[in-house]
Amino acid sequence: MSDTLELFNNLLQLAVDNGASDVHIKTNKPALLRINGHLEPVDMDPLAVNQILAFIEDSCPPQFVERWGTDNQVDYSYRLVDVGRFRVNAFYQRGTPSIVFRYVKDKPPTFEQLNLDEKLFVDLCQQPDGIMLICGPTGCGKSSSLAAMLNWINNNMDKHIVTLEDPIEFTYSDIKSSFDQREVGIDTPSFEQGMKTVLRQDPDMILIGEMRDCDTFNTALTAAETGHYVFGTLHSSSAQQSIQRLFEYYPPTQHAGLRRQVAGSVRATITQRLVPALDGNGRLPILECLILDSLARTVIEEGKFEKIPAVVEAGKDTGSRSFNQDLFRLIKDGKISRNTGLRVSPNPKALEMNLKGIFLSEGGIVE
Repeated sequence: MSDTLELFNNLLQLAVDNGASDVHIKTNKPALLRINGHLEPVDMDPLAVNQILAFIEDSCPPQFVERWGTDNQVDYSYRLVDVGRFRVNAFYQRGTPSIVFRYVKDKPPTFEQLNLDEKLFVDLCQQPDGIMLICGPTGCGKSSSLAAMLNWINNNMDKHIVTLEDPIEFTYSDIKSSFDQREVGIDTPSFEQGMKTVLRQDPDMILIGEMRDCDTFNTALTAAETGHYVFGTLHSSSAQQSIQRLFEYYPPTQHAGLRRQVAGSVRATITQRLVPALDGNGRLPILECLILDSLARTVIEEGKFEKIPAVVEAGKDTGSRSFNQDLFRLIKDGKISRNTGLRVSPNPKALEMNLKGIFLSEGGIVE
């Protein structure tokens, strides 16, 4: 093993030992570890250009070497024996190489480990078909929540699950279900090519790493409408934005027909964020859930997206919940602080009223 590879391996081991989710490498700077959402510098010598380039050259799969040389950026997986797997994004900035590692645990998590509402997610796991979207910004735990869903399905249902990922994150051993995990660039030339053939592989369920364009979502709609269940992620910050984002892939002339398809195919959107736990031990997810019932489907069919937040607020019986409702629950349960809840709330004034026992209903204020 080269000295450079050993240096990086030791750095990744240090990151895992300290509970870091990410490692940031920048030319002529010490590494940074993201721990509980904060960047912490590593006490080490700055990393030189030749060290960073040597690691990329030693670790990059042969299939991606040409892409690195032509595009000056590349994504791939790196496995460190007895430590785990890392999603690697190597790129240039200001003419010098940088790397960001994301630690991916080999063993998929459980709902309990992620502090997720098991009943909500188990109900969603058992949908017969349709599209299920996990949404939120980068680093909010979307991949982990999806992995927990697939892990539960694997332990409880006999399904054939095909995943398309760039790169593969969590890996699954067949238990009750059978998995085929396809990595873009290695197992299929592109996302588009993989999506074109996925329906020929007799899947019951399909995991799409990210809903990224019209072609991808078209295939997801076709799969949902032909009796398959599709899981995917979106970069969006609310239930309303998640639904609206789907229409951004298409010209306005197609929106009328698309509204009917989306209303009929999407089963739920779960928008996720992470907030500091009260005990200082890590972060907890807060969720905004839109479970599509008859009212939600009507709102989408009519294109009245501005009414989605009200549908979420009123959908408690179906499992829908707003960020404020979830924050209220976590504060009352003593899991996050009042100050944290008010700081991250999309509507802190309304949350403050809720914490005083004042709630708004269709008829006005209820105490």
